[in-house]
This record gives sequence, C-alpha cells and structure tokens, in this order.
Amino acid sequence: MIMFTSENFEIIAVTARDLCPRTLWEQIPRIREAGITRVILREKNLSEDDYTILAEKVLRACEDCGVTLTLHSFPQAARKLGISSLHMPLQWLNERICSEFEMVGTSVHSTGQLQTAEQLGADYVIAGHIFATDCKKGLPPRGTSFLSNICSQTKLPVYAIGGITSLRIPELRQAGAAGACIMSRAMQL
Repeated sequence: MIMFTSENFEIIAVTARDLCPRTLWEQIPRIREAGITRVILREKNLSEDDYTILAEKVLRACEDCGVTLTLHSFPQAARKLGISSLHMPLQWLNERICSEFEMVGTSVHSTGQLQTAEQLGADYVIAGHIFATDCKKGLPPRGTSFLSNICSQTKLPVYAIGGITSLRIPELRQAGAAGACIMSRAMQL
C-alpha cells in the first residue's frame, strides 16, 4: 500500500464515490492505513438528505479509525451530525458560516479568490489544480509557480490539489504548501 504520510505536511483525502470500488465507509480504514487522518466528504451530486445519510455512515467509520471528517457544501448536515469542520465552495462561503464552524475552508483558483476567502474568515484554502489530472481533463494545470504565489500571499494553510502523488510532495513543500489533497488515489487505495 502507498503511504502518504510526510512529516509536517498534511495529506487530505477528498471523496469521489464513483471512483471507489467499495462504499466510502468501507474505504475509510484503507485511507487511514495509508497514513491519512483527514477526509473531505465531497459528494456534491447528492441531495442534502442523501448526503446526510452518507455522512452519518462515513462519520462512524472515521470515528472508528481516528480520522477527522470535514463535510463539503452542506452546513445543515454538519450541524445535524455535530461536525465542526466544513468545506464550502467560495460562492457559498459567508462570515456567518465561518464564525459558526470550528474549521472552514474553501477552494481558490486565483489571488483574488484567496483575498475573498480571507476576508470572509476561511481557516484554510485548497489551491488547484496544480498538476494535470483526469478530474480536470483538458484544462491546463496551474503549476507550482501558481501554488507558490498563493502560499506567499497568505498566512492561511494552503493545500494543493490536482495530480498529487507522493513523489511530488517535495515540490509542494518547496512552494510553501501546508499539505495536499488527493482524490483518485485515495479512492483506489
């Protein structure tokens, strides 16, 4: 099994159940075995009710494995399940959500978006996509110079996403990233 641990560099698994050969709650132990201790449940194509049902099952698996769960896009589900970590699309992020939850993040694709995230009170940002990835087929990657620029303009932790492999961690560290997010690889562990 590939290990994604790296001292002082956090790896976050982002879910995509259509890429996973098993249920997401069955995948959590495999993610944990790979050294990953944080998961963002990104399943944006579900209704809020279906997402909440899934989140409850994934939360139980995360608790059993010592993995921190961050919900994505559904603050009501986070409230209902008592989850204090939320990732929101920038267009839905607001100061009320940032003050209500213990940890709130968003994704950014420019320095202007970074500034908006900071003004709204985000605790971290995900910047991408850094390397070529099948998830963004046909879109050119922004590269490590983009990542370096984002990191140099904020005190917030910045996590790289897009085409991340364990071999690229040194490049991401050098650019100033606090960590990285993996999706496809985390779903196929």
